[in-house]
Amino acid sequence: MPQALEHSGTSWKGQSLKHSRSWIDKLDPRLRIVAAASFASVVVLSNAFTSLIIGLLLAILVAVLAKLSFRRTARRVIAMDLFMIFLILVLPFTTPVPEGREPLLTLAGLQASTEGLLHALAITLKANAVILVMLSLVGTLNATTLGQALARLKMPDKLVHLMLFTVRYMDVIGQEYKRMRRAMQARAFVMGTNRHTWRAIGYLVGMLLVHALERSERILAAMKCRGFNGRFYLLDQWQLTWLDYLAGSLWACLLVLLAAANLL
Repeated sequence: MPQALEHSGTSWKGQSLKHSRSWIDKLDPRLRIVAAASFASVVVLSNAFTSLIIGLLLAILVAVLAKLSFRRTARRVIAMDLFMIFLILVLPFTTPVPEGREPLLTLAGLQASTEGLLHALAITLKANAVILVMLSLVGTLNATTLGQALARLKMPDKLVHLMLFTVRYMDVIGQEYKRMRRAMQARAFVMGTNRHTWRAIGYLVGMLLVHALERSERILAAMKCRGFNGRFYLLDQWQLTWLDYLAGSLWACLLVLLAAANLL
């Protein structure tokens, strides 16, 4: 891919999580993205519970090595697991009971199958393992570094640009929303379940979209004034070090063992 990021893109921190520096932060961002993607592929394709449990333990180990904030990480994992609890409750009743087998549970005429429960548990293990590795390896990268790494990995230009603009201006739109909400509160607006509240929320969303459109036009005009031609340029030049080769080799061996455990 051609050079693909803007100079001013390196001046903001993006969405990196606050955490203590670890040796994982010294690894090449490209290696971290490839490692996370390969781990997700192996775990998602695994069916044996032995392999899934080993994968989850490996993900927890990586999260500890990355020195993630326990509170922030737990909040994100729990938010996902709330959906998984719903999946565990529903999937057994939607999976047919095989012929010749007894249902796990019968409730109000509905039969729950053991296969459905096992399938839901497998999905839960996969999701937790993948999200922990993603938060450890990719979630600790700021948006600019992530965009540059994706560009170096030959991802499509438009995809990289869309991600960078989205991350950059979500915070701007968020600040605009907070400003408008403070203005509403200064006028004694109180949320309720009445028609006035819904009308006010509709006006708020509408004005937010109008302001976002106006801001996008100003940004486009400013970029054109600076000679923007539809392409961004990379500034960072990364080189793989001995630590990258060592970590990559160790990770590849662990993934091979993880895949082998699925075959046992």
